[in-house]
Amino acid sequence: MQYKTTTERERIAPTPEMLAQFERQFATETRPVVSARGLTRTYGKGDAAVHALRDVDIDFAEGKLTAIMGPSGSGKSTLMHILAGLDQPTGGRVAIDGVEITRLKEKKLTQLRRDKIGFIFQSFNLLATLTADENVVLPLSLARRRADEAWRRTVIDAIGLSDRLTHRPAELSGGQQQRVAVARALITRPAVLFADEPTGNLDSRTGGEVLDLLRRSADEFGQTVIMVTHDAGAASIADRVVFLKDGRIELDRERMTRDDIYDTIKDLEDRPAAALSEEAAR
Repeated sequence: MQYKTTTERERIAPTPEMLAQFERQFATETRPVVSARGLTRTYGKGDAAVHALRDVDIDFAEGKLTAIMGPSGSGKSTLMHILAGLDQPTGGRVAIDGVEITRLKEKKLTQLRRDKIGFIFQSFNLLATLTADENVVLPLSLARRRADEAWRRTVIDAIGLSDRLTHRPAELSGGQQQRVAVARALITRPAVLFADEPTGNLDSRTGGEVLDLLRRSADEFGQTVIMVTHDAGAASIADRVVFLKDGRIELDRERMTRDDIYDTIKDLEDRPAAALSEEAAR
């Protein structure tokens, strides 16, 4: 048996720079950008009460794309609205980029949404009187901040509409309008980007282009993306798929194929929530 000399051990020992790089990578992979604990949301009282969320705990890691799915009435839209500070929980707390938002005053919450959150909606929500370029930089204009020209160009190049920047929404296709909406959500470099059924009003081809943009924003820009969708094809691009039923997280899986997602959704619709919860716990 041969023993390594001290010199050889030193040669393979990690340097301080290597250790620092590992620590940064580990922190990036584990740091939750969005964190929720004990979230509940109840509408109404007594026998008429509807429990939209029931004691939900969930974290979303930096630079990952997560799809949230579930049957109608499962609580997925309620969860997104509370995570984004658009609705208040009945109980529990939410933190975004280290800031607990559930107790913020409205002015502070509005500022946090402006600085830390990007939104993409099914209906695009572009201002008809503004050009594509003006719509993209609108969040910065409202915050009275100048655009970082290098980042603006990066975002514009990413959406592939450099030749349409002077056009107004009515002069753009649905897919082009949604790409402008993606750029508008990215322009502030938000801590998290929420996408609510981003392909719901698009055909399969243009919807695929928008999903490619969301995937690239996570892979190339390190963007944290949380997408609510009913589309198994859309969810199949995600790093993680979270399934809700009756206000609870029933399943939480790493990247899944379209067919596996279809099967899981069918299972969610056919089986009692309690049975799925027992399976997820095993």
